[in-house]
Amino acid sequence: MAFASLLTSEQTQRVHEASLEILENVGLLVRHEKARAIFEQHGCKVDAETHIVKFPPAVVEKYRRMMPPAFTFHGRDPKYDRTIPQDGPLIVTGSSAPNLLDPVTGRERRSRSDDIARIAHLINELPGYDVFSVSVLADDAPLDQFTLARIYPALKYCLKPVRITSRDLPDARAILKLGGLIAGSDEAYRAHPFITHHYCPVVSPLTMDHLSTEALIFFAEQQLPVYPTIVPNGGLTSPMSMAGTLAQGNAEFLASAVLMQMVYQGTPLIYATLPTIADMRTGAYASGGIECGMLHMAHAQMAHFYNVPSGGYIGLTNSKINDAQSGYETGMSTAAGVLAGMDMLNMGGLLEALKVFDFAKTVIDDEIALMLKRLKRGIEFNEDELALDVIAKIGPGGSFVVEPHTMKRMKTSALLTKLSDRETRTQWEQKGSLDIHARSMAKVREIFSRGSSAAFSPEVDARIRAGFKDLISGKLEMPEGW
Repeated sequence: MAFASLLTSEQTQRVHEASLEILENVGLLVRHEKARAIFEQHGCKVDAETHIVKFPPAVVEKYRRMMPPAFTFHGRDPKYDRTIPQDGPLIVTGSSAPNLLDPVTGRERRSRSDDIARIAHLINELPGYDVFSVSVLADDAPLDQFTLARIYPALKYCLKPVRITSRDLPDARAILKLGGLIAGSDEAYRAHPFITHHYCPVVSPLTMDHLSTEALIFFAEQQLPVYPTIVPNGGLTSPMSMAGTLAQGNAEFLASAVLMQMVYQGTPLIYATLPTIADMRTGAYASGGIECGMLHMAHAQMAHFYNVPSGGYIGLTNSKINDAQSGYETGMSTAAGVLAGMDMLNMGGLLEALKVFDFAKTVIDDEIALMLKRLKRGIEFNEDELALDVIAKIGPGGSFVVEPHTMKRMKTSALLTKLSDRETRTQWEQKGSLDIHARSMAKVREIFSRGSSAAFSPEVDARIRAGFKDLISGKLEMPEGW
């Protein structure tokens, strides 16, 4: 399909040039010593006192041309492997919310590791999702299991690719150890690495932090799946103008991408972003604003300019419940992103600007995801699809219902939604007048009633528990009081 655009080709070129000017004249504050050394070794100018790194345009141009045009997410079951852009749009859950709406009480509370087991099972069963980016934190995790308490239940109950962010290098090494125990050996895991790592190495404006940068370098050196996300917030951490936020965010992406190529040439990555414009009446993080969708469209154009996959957090909402605001904020920006050619959408399950996970919204977003994939599929166009012979046969006043042409396409031409209500008001009332939230929770309960087909074998689980003493239980259980 042809992609929608907000920028002309001249404007896209100017954004690139503006980003080069920012990198050459303003530079980045790089807090990580090894990163500064890598930049200096490969031709950048490093101020030893201020730790400001400046990037000659020729250096940026050299290394950005090494960026590969594709990125693969591997699943624990290879049938769920997905490569973008050709398999896009990939639908990914939102991640790392500290709280969730309890599926029994409906009240907000801190999330736990047993919630992650239930969420993983849900994502494994919902067809619209391609990647499980672990949706919540685990408040019950011991300090030395901050990430293990999240990724262990995620991997245990989801065969699809799992994405995670580690806290530090010891944390990252523990994740690799877990991957080897699941796969049977370190070699088997590296041959099919079913954990994708993700970091935000640049803190806007123009500051490369320590831990995320260290992790990005580590996984690039290991040649394991990793990519960065850039998060400028117009009016607060980037210019209030969308053009300025785009130019700065693009410069921040290029700095991260160039670092990855300097570490290991040809390292796959994704041009991933979460750009927003702040609501300056209060300074609120307006991730549900249409400007977020518009900036994603523009960044997708820049990704096409660089011939790399694109994606990021889109379809977010500031709403606290599954109401009309949640629906239109999620729907409008994700549709814009797909039309602009985004390859990956982190859009599933979160309310209140990424702070609260909701089981019902996860199911609602699954249906939106299937609609978006139908949109991306576009209109099949050939002489048979034009159906001129069928139109001539039926003629004025006829009916197409029983025609073979219709019967052949009745399950494929239009998406047959499972959640959206299309019945008459009388039929709807007879079934209890349920709104979208209630219908979604009914779907959640139905999925929870099924056993997991993804759970580790007893042998694998025993191997993991021998490798990690006092690991959280990771059991998939129905919520108390369900």
